[in-house]
Amino acid sequence: MKITVIVPIYNIIDCLERCVMSIVNQTYKELEIILVDDGSTDGTSALCDELAARDNRIKVFHKENGGSSSARNLGLKQATGDFIGFIDSDDYIEPDMYALLADAVSRYGSKMAQISRDEVNEDGSRRPDVCTPPETELLISNKEMMRELLMHRGDCSFCTRITSRELFATREFPVGELNEDFKLLTDMLADVESFPILPKQCYHVFYRMNSNSRRKDKNDFSRVFTDIVVNSDYVQKIVDEKYPELSDTAFRFGMFQRIDYMLHIPISMMNKDNQFYCAVVAFIRNNWLRAMGNKILTTKNKMYLTLFAIAPKGVRVMHAKMKGL
Repeated sequence: MKITVIVPIYNIIDCLERCVMSIVNQTYKELEIILVDDGSTDGTSALCDELAARDNRIKVFHKENGGSSSARNLGLKQATGDFIGFIDSDDYIEPDMYALLADAVSRYGSKMAQISRDEVNEDGSRRPDVCTPPETELLISNKEMMRELLMHRGDCSFCTRITSRELFATREFPVGELNEDFKLLTDMLADVESFPILPKQCYHVFYRMNSNSRRKDKNDFSRVFTDIVVNSDYVQKIVDEKYPELSDTAFRFGMFQRIDYMLHIPISMMNKDNQFYCAVVAFIRNNWLRAMGNKILTTKNKMYLTLFAIAPKGVRVMHAKMKGL
């Protein structure tokens, strides 16, 4: 079984070699490694070619800058492996990660397998786990995974899993969006009856302070907060069609994402000219009664929804003062 590992790359010269060598040094040797240089301008392009010269399993493709999703999609078009893995170019992996994942899909005959991850600061210290690893190996159904994702407990990253290439035959990563892994995975799950989750934390997320989704000042509003709302509506439709018993859980997810949006939008953007903001407020108001009857939303969630339904801007001003923003 061959695994294609796709690495989207952009101006990451300081981390790239560590990332690529962690793939090259895998104990599982039947790998195809695709480096997609997304229009780098800092010398990373030349480093990609240098790394490829060291190992004939590495293929390099250079393209104009179009973002991580477009780079991943180009890699998918070039991939020849039976299974596909992805690594972000600032991250790195343990030497046995793909051996463990390959063994898992072989044992279960699954189209997907997932391993656990941790997060590492720039100074090398570990951050708290974003996704808690299972104590022992689990075999999880697609419905169970959907529930975990909707409850903000599941790992939606394609970097911590290998996925059968056939699942990408009619799918690709949405270009120009953040939270793209979540959207694609929720669409794909119905075609994956069950898959294993392994407890070992083999994928190391390198936490960079200049990440796309981190705000730099109070007026820097990442589009991730709009994308999570859009994706919550997308997944609600999937759930209503394919997992109707999870409809209330998906509704809770959508309301939670809107709370997150409302707690991060700059106050200066909370006006009638901002159509997306107005739509979020209207949704909260129109669905307030259903939210109050939802047994999964917490009391704190319901309090925020009530306050945002009554006086959204006033609540945001008060929240900003409390947080010192």
